[in-house]
Amino acid sequence: MGSIQPSNDIPEVDVLLVGAGFGSYTVLNRLRKLGLNCKVYEKGSKSGGIWYWNCYPGARVDSATPIYQIFDKELWEDFTFTERYPGQKELRRYFDYVDKKWNLSKDVVFDKHVDGATFDTSRNQWLVECSDDTQVYCRWFIPCLGFASKKYTPPVEGLGNFKGEIYHTAVWPQHDVNVRGKRVAQIGTGASGIQVLQTIGPKVKHLTVFQRTPNLCLPMNQQKLNPEEEEKKKKNGWYQQEIEKTRNTFAGFTYTFVDKNTFDDTPEERERFYQELIDDGGFRFWLNGYKDIFTNQEANNEAYKFWRKTVLKRIPDPKKQALLAPEVPPHPFGTKRPCLEQNVYEVFSLPHVDIIDINENPIVEVTSKGLRTKEGEIEADILILATGFDSVTGSLAQLNIRGLDGKTIAEHWKDGTRTSFGIAMANFPNMLFLYGPQAPTGFSNGPTSAHYQSEWVERTLKDLMAKGVTYFEARKEAEDQWCKRLSDVWDASLFPLAKSWYQGANIPGRKVEPLNWAGGFPEYLELLDKSCENNYQDWIVA
Repeated sequence: MGSIQPSNDIPEVDVLLVGAGFGSYTVLNRLRKLGLNCKVYEKGSKSGGIWYWNCYPGARVDSATPIYQIFDKELWEDFTFTERYPGQKELRRYFDYVDKKWNLSKDVVFDKHVDGATFDTSRNQWLVECSDDTQVYCRWFIPCLGFASKKYTPPVEGLGNFKGEIYHTAVWPQHDVNVRGKRVAQIGTGASGIQVLQTIGPKVKHLTVFQRTPNLCLPMNQQKLNPEEEEKKKKNGWYQQEIEKTRNTFAGFTYTFVDKNTFDDTPEERERFYQELIDDGGFRFWLNGYKDIFTNQEANNEAYKFWRKTVLKRIPDPKKQALLAPEVPPHPFGTKRPCLEQNVYEVFSLPHVDIIDINENPIVEVTSKGLRTKEGEIEADILILATGFDSVTGSLAQLNIRGLDGKTIAEHWKDGTRTSFGIAMANFPNMLFLYGPQAPTGFSNGPTSAHYQSEWVERTLKDLMAKGVTYFEARKEAEDQWCKRLSDVWDASLFPLAKSWYQGANIPGRKVEPLNWAGGFPEYLELLDKSCENNYQDWIVA
């Protein structure tokens, strides 16, 4: 199989990737080197993927340098981030750099929205349709939409009645919004909600935060980076060593759980260990602690108690303490992805910031002046919806991609999400996807997942090309086995006890089920590789 020659009046490419973020760019660079004719279609006007759309106040990564970038030395040796946790503007600068370094523009089409696709069995190609009424044939169809590209707006009564300004964090205006001196109401305290409120809180006249579940935030411990020190780290091998660590850790970070259980240590030893993790900052308290945190409820309670003690010191108001760090945990610690914060508890504690627990005081309706709860009306000039996404599955399911039986992905998942190794689906040949459902997605980050999944894509397509294979489909039996294995691992943990987007519980009415592989990166990569053994035992090839 070489490059496909155009026929008729519909253009053809070997590979069509959707989305101009970490996933597509990582795969694009690898597949171009195999001699494949590749194109990327991106509905936005610039590259960056989620970092083009994420322009709400305070938008920032939660993975520390150097692993939140494409794992390619020719890129990181010439680009140095200025902060330990880069913000959205710096990520945009980074993507501009990647564009120029790899000359990506010749293969990327912006303002191009893919609507759907059907597989042509007579050609073993996908016919992809776009919203501008154009079409393209491709041998390999690789949507790289990430897990958060379909926003979720809650069904709040009267939302259209509000006379002020309404903004959703997922589609924040590129020109930003002036909130200084305004009365702001914000619904939601997920990742974007925490970042927004800690940024705008000191600026606004009054901020009312409507909270369903407290976010058990961890300190980011942000810091500026010294360019000279970073250059030394690159030259002495530290960058490469940190990146290589990610292959062997549970979540693809540079650290993982220690090889001991919580109660192997004395109370005094636990206290010291927990404090070290908190002081290091980032996700270490979540993913670098005792190995039984997600399987032993009593062990998990110990972690929550320590976390709560550190947070209470930062919240002087007892009422706000009860709302933000309740004595009884709302769910096992870490079974929802924590948000990294810089000063959120100090902002929550400001006198002009109010918190309303919508479990006790639900929103009845949106009025022309603000929001009405059962206890009265809160007036506002600006309403912010920090209500997140139809995460993990929504990105792919929103498109009209039809399999061999004519059914869409949404219909394929009608009775439950089904994939093979979190990278393909039965009935959808020659289609692969990255950083999506039933992979380690929710416990990892985009660059890490993209790197290791794209390694597999590159190896697999190279081998298929050498063998002249033009048809590659996940077997239904492999899909069944993967779904069972995924559920078994999930059910043996504490994760089912939280109403989280990890299992779709943030969307009313949808099936609650595991959407992320919770068995760790090493096992995932091993199983993915084994799927190709014995002449592609888990795949149909032709």
